[in-house]
Amino acid sequence: MSRATEVHLPLWFRIQRSVLKGTAKVPGPLRSAARTLTSVNADGERLAPEMALVAAASAHVPGMALMGDSVPGSRKALDLNSTMMAQDFAPFAVEEDLLIDTDAGPLPATRYSVNGPDGGDAGRGLIVFYHGGGFVVGSRASHDSPARALAVASGADVLSVDYRMAPEHLFPAAVDDAVAAFRFAVDRAESWGLDPRAIAVAGDSAGGNLAAVVAQQTRGDDVPPAFQLLIYPVVDMSQRRSSVDEFADGYFLTAAQIDYFRDTYLASPDELSDPRVSPLLADDLSGLAPAHVVVAGFDPLRDEGIEYADALRSAGVPVTVERAGSMIHGFINMAMLSPEAQDVVTRMGEAVAHGLASR
Repeated sequence: MSRATEVHLPLWFRIQRSVLKGTAKVPGPLRSAARTLTSVNADGERLAPEMALVAAASAHVPGMALMGDSVPGSRKALDLNSTMMAQDFAPFAVEEDLLIDTDAGPLPATRYSVNGPDGGDAGRGLIVFYHGGGFVVGSRASHDSPARALAVASGADVLSVDYRMAPEHLFPAAVDDAVAAFRFAVDRAESWGLDPRAIAVAGDSAGGNLAAVVAQQTRGDDVPPAFQLLIYPVVDMSQRRSSVDEFADGYFLTAAQIDYFRDTYLASPDELSDPRVSPLLADDLSGLAPAHVVVAGFDPLRDEGIEYADALRSAGVPVTVERAGSMIHGFINMAMLSPEAQDVVTRMGEAVAHGLASR
């Protein structure tokens, strides 16, 4: 029986995957030589060659762009392209599709565990993971590899959530689903052999936005999140920062796509200042769970991620920041072709493990 996260690659994608695997095995000296030919950003960071390859492909190869001519087509393309660049993993002890009961109806999710059906080492906890994709594209399938990588690196279980997306479901549907999924995880954790007080929220891009919002919205719960992993998060849709201008085009995520995602997700510009849309604009950030914020050096969202980390720190929240200076937006989906990306993802999992262990 096939699982919801399985994507069957057509022949052309399988051929491309084989070629990309070869790219990932390029010796270090050749990789270093190629790096001297890539772009340098305003802060002096140089783009990794494999990221330059993906950035160029997304601009010129049909089907590689983050958004195509139609939403359904773009969703399918992202699932295929992410699977084409996914890491290889041995089967997990638990790979379980499930439905979360919510007021809006069943919410699909998948739980991954390297520890076995009863959770094994319960002290390692659980990560509730929200995929990226601008609130319009993305899925458990497109983010199957990052979810597995985080489970392996952290030792924690991962619950990956398929929240409702625009344009079919506008804000705040995704937020409502994200909060419901976290509260479900709290209720269900003990039955999985896990400690409900050792649950992290995590996500990339739009999913990073949802993780940050869930941390804020559940701050007063009996059991709030114990940790936040925010991977190049969207945290303020109300204004444009210099990194959006610097990387407006040619680095996978474009300024035009950011505008499209924002306008598709929201019913009105009046919602831009809502902290459930722009968590950076919340009146009070104190008392939130410790956070690990990851930004990419060639990402339009870089500056707002750094600004959110600074705001959390100013509010007394323990924060660590990793600036992956040679990476582009979406690099956690490209780890198969980049040893650097793999290392950053591994450190993300280790940050979660440390955060849950020291809660």
